[in-house]
Amino acid sequence: MGNYLGALKNFVELQNSGKYQCYFFIADYHSLTENYNPKEKSSQILNLAMDFLAAGLDPKKSTIFVQSRISAHTELAWIFNTIAPLGELERMTQFKDKTANKESVNAGLLTYPALMAADILLYDPAFVPVGEDQLQHLELTRSLARKFNSRFQKTFTEPKEILTAVPRLMSLDDPTKKMSKSRPAGCLFIDDSPEEIQAKLKRAVTDSGSEIKYDLEKKPGVSNLLTILSGLSGKSIAELESVFGGQNYSELKGAVADEVSDYFAAFRKKKTALSAKTAAVKKILSDGTKKATKIAAAKLSEVKEKIGLS
Repeated sequence: MGNYLGALKNFVELQNSGKYQCYFFIADYHSLTENYNPKEKSSQILNLAMDFLAAGLDPKKSTIFVQSRISAHTELAWIFNTIAPLGELERMTQFKDKTANKESVNAGLLTYPALMAADILLYDPAFVPVGEDQLQHLELTRSLARKFNSRFQKTFTEPKEILTAVPRLMSLDDPTKKMSKSRPAGCLFIDDSPEEIQAKLKRAVTDSGSEIKYDLEKKPGVSNLLTILSGLSGKSIAELESVFGGQNYSELKGAVADEVSDYFAAFRKKKTALSAKTAAVKKILSDGTKKATKIAAAKLSEVKEKIGLS
């Protein structure tokens, strides 16, 4: 749910605005920095592609592809690694957050931003949609573009951000922790059945007292439910506080469950249909990858010429 509200929903809106030529990819190389089961990776990629399509991404309007199928991403990432200052990589907030025990940390978490920069700069984008938590990575991307241009001649444009509101959703079973798929009991998945949604919301942890009010410090559970409801309904937190004035937590949970279930009804129907057409989904990824490969290969060729490897 957090990924949908913070990214996928915005992707569809950008695509449908008619203002942009959009490229969206499945970041399977980035996913290797986390624990995973190799036997599940292919199905995860296909499942995410179906999520993209069911949520509204249209291969006729956007280019949808798989990162690992385009070798230019990792080739350019290595080149960026040779100009990225170690200190800047170590200062990345997300790296610091994940490296309390450095002995168990893989090097990919450190060099992650160099690959992210390659993901972006290969396609010469004017804009990149990001939440505030990704601004630091985007600034490093711009910094690497400037360093490369200064040393090897003008090659990359420095993309600007399109800031998107990324609501911080917390786990339903512990509103002091971020909602995460690693805590499935407290995580809302956009393809959950209505029954699963109702069960999860019914068990959601709330707070002492009975007032339905947004207060992250004193009422983290209620605040989280209001955030979810606001993100899907489009109503402001203040509006929702007024609507639920005098009602109890059970009524709020029921309203959130109904909103989530109804909102994703069309998504569930479309994803079920796509699940029976996996060959078509794979072709969409293949076609998108072929289109993206041409652009990425041309940019990488230009880069190699500039650094003397042509």
